[in-house]
Amino acid sequence: MSVTEFIANEVKSNDVVVFMKGTPQFPQCGFSGQVVQILDYLGVDYKGVNVLADDEIRQGIKEFSNWPTIPQLYVKGEFIGGCDIIREMFQAGELQGHFEQQGIAVRGAA
Repeated sequence: MSVTEFIANEVKSNDVVVFMKGTPQFPQCGFSGQVVQILDYLGVDYKGVNVLADDEIRQGIKEFSNWPTIPQLYVKGEFIGGCDIIREMFQAGELQGHFEQQGIAVRGAA
C-alpha cells in the first residue's frame, strides 16, 4: 500500500482523524496539543496518526491535502484545516456545529 493509499484509507475509514506530531495521549508539538485539547473538550471520538513515526506519511499528508503544516484535521473525509483554523472555528462555535451537521456526537457543544 502506498503512502497516499494509506492516508486516503485513514481519512475514509475514520469519521474524525487528525494527522499530528505525537499521539493524542502525548502530543509532541504545541499546535497538535491544541487540536487534541479542543477535540477532547468537545468529547469527539477521533483517531490520531503520528506523522513523526514515518517520514513518508509526514510528507505525504502535506501533498495529500496541499496544506504545508501539521496538524491536519479531517471530518468524514473532508479536510477541515490546521491548528489556527480549528481554534478559530472552535472559538466561534462553528466546529461544534460542523461536527453536529456531520452526525458526530459532541459532548461539549455550546
